[in-house]
Amino acid sequence: MGAAAAFVTLGDALAAAIARLAAAGVPEPRADAEVLLARALDTTRAGLVVGARRPLPETAARDFAALVGRRAGREPLHYILGEREFWSLPLAVDRRVLVPRPETELVVETALRLAPAARRVLDVGTGSGAIAAALARELPAARVWASDVDTDALAVARANLARQAPGVALVCGDLLAPFRTAAFDLVAANPPYVADAELGGLAPEVRDHEPRVALAAGPDGLAALGRLMAEAPRVLAPGGWLVVEVGAGQAAAVRRLADEAGAERRQAGRRGLGPAARAAWAFVRSARSARAPDGPPAELDTSGFVRVEVVRDHAGIERVLAVRWGGGGWTRS
Repeated sequence: MGAAAAFVTLGDALAAAIARLAAAGVPEPRADAEVLLARALDTTRAGLVVGARRPLPETAARDFAALVGRRAGREPLHYILGEREFWSLPLAVDRRVLVPRPETELVVETALRLAPAARRVLDVGTGSGAIAAALARELPAARVWASDVDTDALAVARANLARQAPGVALVCGDLLAPFRTAAFDLVAANPPYVADAELGGLAPEVRDHEPRVALAAGPDGLAALGRLMAEAPRVLAPGGWLVVEVGAGQAAAVRRLADEAGAERRQAGRRGLGPAARAAWAFVRSARSARAPDGPPAELDTSGFVRVEVVRDHAGIERVLAVRWGGGGWTRS
């Protein structure tokens, strides 16, 4: 009788874990406790309901306690699990990359809606490789590249893409710097966009565990977004799209940055092309990859961004901004 009384049931262990996580300020203590207990038992959350009165095995109890301790320390749930689903694709994640967010799926949705015929695609600042994997899955005729400045992040992306989208090419480089003129029909990005002063107010899961290089974006949160808007006119083929995730309240400022980039490009065109630009122009005219095989050669376009779309998430927050570079049709190679 005494030995039987020492057993802890699954229901009792779950209740204690929920209380501990709630006391630690975890936003969804019940859901997280259930996921962690299911992991410790190698079962499903539905299986916990069926077996709520069963005793919790000693080994599973130790594993569960360790998992709950990590979550009570506000380590992200998906770092603990080692995996996050994005676009129905399971992706490995750890402290080297951001945990892919549902709002980033809006980048993929927008890109597919605006550029369904894109043939040369870049996911810049790829992190875990989430956007690249999703776009490669949905655009099977396209050539897809993924880039990141951080070699640790690229190691995670390489493993994920080998599993989910083995045709994606990986490039180490700073934003758009490694890429040639008029190279892409579509550039998608979830860049850093948190202002330096806001970092301390982030949730502990983000502030204390996720990579700072993928979050911090200068005094106004626009450092990376500004560079993308300024550099995109060089790497986008005529008619190409840049689709970026932005922070809440940033869409208007990013749109102004796009207008400024277009104006600067037009002024540069009126001043005449310098030696470097002339060389780029000659390259674009001669490169088959930057023109339709049976069409006229593409030229450097200086008309600016001719279309802008701002997309709201389910909460009504402006989360994605898409801009189309002026000119004709896309590349087709």
